[in-house]
Amino acid sequence: MIPSQIAKAQCVLDDVEIALCQRVFDHVAGVKQIQTDAEREDLASRIIQSFQHGVKDEDALKRLLI
Repeated sequence: MIPSQIAKAQCVLDDVEIALCQRVFDHVAGVKQIQTDAEREDLASRIIQSFQHGVKDEDALKRLLI
């Protein structure tokens, strides 16, 4: 899910950053029991937007989105 949202955001993230965002996505989606495609897309967009705005710490991203 994260790589497709990154393509839409037209930003360049390296493999390490993508992996971090994917871990955050997987964790938050599990905790919040996200089920629908719309919810998944919204979460992915929020993760990328937060990352682009400087929240680059994995734990900080999790706290922000839960």
